[in-house]
Amino acid sequence: MTKLLMAVAMLGLLGAPVAVQAKQCRDANGKFIKCADAAPAKGTKCKDEKGKFAKCGTPGAKPI
Repeated sequence: MTKLLMAVAMLGLLGAPVAVQAKQCRDANGKFIKCADAAPAKGTKCKDEKGKFAKCGTPGAKPI
């Protein structure tokens, strides 16, 4: 009985590092690449008085 418990404990210790592996990222071709640290920041978009998209900083443009 003791040998059985020891065997189960050893299998549990050997299987633990597999679940803690780092996330692996792939590109569009399926090759492994370095994962991005964080999502890139989205740029702010602005609209003018007529509701059309405009370059931020132009007179009358407001961020949405």
